[in-house]
Amino acid sequence: MGLKVELKAGERFILGDCLVTNGNQRTRLLIEGDTPILREKDIMTAAMADTPAKRIYLAVQLMYTSRDPRLHHETYFILMRDLVQAAPSAWPHVVAVSNHILAGEMYKALKCAKTLIAYEKELLDHATRGANLRRSRQADRKSA
Repeated sequence: MGLKVELKAGERFILGDCLVTNGNQRTRLLIEGDTPILREKDIMTAAMADTPAKRIYLAVQLMYTSRDPRLHHETYFILMRDLVQAAPSAWPHVVAVSNHILAGEMYKALKCAKTLIAYEKELLDHATRGANLRRSRQADRKSA
């Protein structure tokens, strides 16, 4: 049983190491085999990888689509170390991604990396709210 993929007009996806773009009408494909497949919504570009967790996702994506994932291991482990040093609470998420990589389960590693991105966003949102709260308190003190 293959993978059924339905594409909107103009939608793109990665099939192995190729980028495939759908034509101008909706298309349904049945893809059989072991080739890595990523829909456009799951593709991370270098320009989009603007946070540490997104850069980790990109490294895992490159491992997933590469013929030799080991070429990207060093980059992944450097990014992972840097993230954990900056945000130690992300460790359980990084461990989940790493365990899937070590087991050769790259698609599952990508899914865990998405969870890591969501966790990073929570941390950043929390830090932003805290900074705004401090500024608000300082402004209140000055006006009092």
